[in-house]
Amino acid sequence: IDIYTLTTFVEFSSAHVLNGHKGACKRMHGHNWKVEVEVCGNKLDNIGMVIDFKEIRNLTKSVVDQLDHQFLNDLKPFKEINPTAENIAQYIHKELTVVMNDKQIKVRSIKLWETDKSAVTFTG
Repeated sequence: IDIYTLTTFVEFSSAHVLNGHKGACKRMHGHNWKVEVEVCGNKLDNIGMVIDFKEIRNLTKSVVDQLDHQFLNDLKPFKEINPTAENIAQYIHKELTVVMNDKQIKVRSIKLWETDKSAVTFTG
């Protein structure tokens, strides 16, 4: 079976506090996050695409718009857990899976870039 993997990204900004952290991250600080989305499928449509990159970005944006310009610790998904890069990546993956996955298309992974040098990948 042929598998196609498509990768694109969106960005958002937010602030958080990492409770229990021993370093500076225990204080409120912000990031300009980059959300790299990997989607896979094995069927091409009538014009030869698995899914339009713009559609991937729009669906991803619909999820991350809930996080954009927010204090993440105040949001329901992060009331009980720290809004670490790991937990945010898992949250985005879970939410995006709900709006995107079908018989032909699956969200493979979310790679969340916290800085230009640091990223975490969550594969569901």
